Amino acid sequence: MNTDIAAETALRATCSRDDLATALGVVARALSSRGAVQVLSGILLQAEEGRLTLAATDMEISLRASISAEISGDAAVVVPGRLLTDLVRLLPDDSVTLTYEEGAGILAIVSGSHSSRLNVYSAADFPRLPPLDIPLQRIDAPALLQTIDKVGRAASRDESRPVLTGVLVRFEGDRLIMAATDSYRLAVKETALTTAAPELDAIIPARALQELARIAGGAEDVELGVHENYVIFSSGNTWLTSRRIDGQFPNYKQLLPETFEAEIAIQREALLEVVRRAGVMAQRNAPLRLRFAEGELTISAQTQDVGEATESLPIDFSGEEIEIGFNPDFLRDGLEAVASDTIQLKLINRLRPGLITAPDESFSYLIMPIRLAG
Repeated sequence: MNTDIAAETALRATCSRDDLATALGVVARALSSRGAVQVLSGILLQAEEGRLTLAATDMEISLRASISAEISGDAAVVVPGRLLTDLVRLLPDDSVTLTYEEGAGILAIVSGSHSSRLNVYSAADFPRLPPLDIPLQRIDAPALLQTIDKVGRAASRDESRPVLTGVLVRFEGDRLIMAATDSYRLAVKETALTTAAPELDAIIPARALQELARIAGGAEDVELGVHENYVIFSSGNTWLTSRRIDGQFPNYKQLLPETFEAEIAIQREALLEVVRRAGVMAQRNAPLRLRFAEGELTISAQTQDVGEATESLPIDFSGEEIEIGFNPDFLRDGLEAVASDTIQLKLINRLRPGLITAPDESFSYLIMPIRLAG
C-alpha cells in the first residue's frame, strides 16, 4: 500500500456505514491523546486502488484499514478522528457518502436524511507512515495472541524507562519466545509454532502487541514483516506498524532462580478466587499476606480505616512456616495468565521473589515480594 500523499484533488466515496464504522473503530485506537500536534488527532482518508483507506498514528504505532467503496477522485484528507468515529456510528442509513472538495477545508457527510460538514486538516501535514511493501510472512495467530495475552500484562507503563514498556519478541524457527518486566515482576513464555516464522529479535511496545491482539482476535493467521526500524503485522484488511524500541532488554534468564526452598502445587481457580476477594481489602498499596503452614495456606489483607479479610485453603505443604507479601494485582495477573488447573508456586524466603509456573505451559511468572511489617 502506497502511503505517499498525492496532490489534492476531489474525493468522493460511497460505502457501507457499518464497514466504515468498523474501520474507524480500529484505526481510532492509534490516535494521539496528546494535543501538541493537532493532525495526530485526525484520521487520514485516502483513495487507493479503488478502495477507501483509513490511517491514524501517534508516532509510535500506526493503524491502517481498507474498505470497499465507490470512489471518484484521489485526494487525501485528514478528519478529526474521534468526531468522525462517533458520528458514523449514529448515521441513520446503511450507506454513507463522504465528499471532499479541494481547497474547501470541509468534509461533507450524507447518510439518508442526515447531512453534516466537518472541518478538516491538510493531508500534507500528516506524518509519512512506514511503507507496507516489505515482504510479509504468515505466522500462527492463535499461538502469537496467546503468548501476548500471557506476557504483555507484565510490561511497564513508566515511559521514563522505554525498554521496559516493551516486550522482548524472539522468533527462533518454529518457536516464539516473549518476555516482559516492569522490574517488579517478570513474565516469560515459550510457544511452539505450527510453521516457521521470520527471524526476529526485537523489543516491541506492549501497547502495539495488545492492539494486535484486538485486531486479530479470532483470526487463524497473521502476517509479519520485519524492518530494521519497525515491524508490520497484517490481519485481513488491517495493518499495524510499530517502531522497534532501542536498548538492551534485561537478561531474563539470569533473573529466574534455579533453586527453591518450597514448591507448592495449588488449584489455580480456588487460589485466584481467594486472591480476588482478599484483594478488595488490600487498598492504598497494602500487600496480600500469604502464610504457608502445615497443610494450609492463609491469605489475608488489611488496610487501615478500610477493613481486613482472611481466608484459608488446604494445600499439600509441610516444613518450616513461610509468610510472604505480594502486590495483589500482580499476583492476580500471574494467576490469570495460567490456563492449567494447577499451578506451582515456588518460594525461597519472604525476601526473595516467588515464581508461578504451570505444567506443560512453558510459562514463568516471577513476582517480587513486599516487605511485611511485624
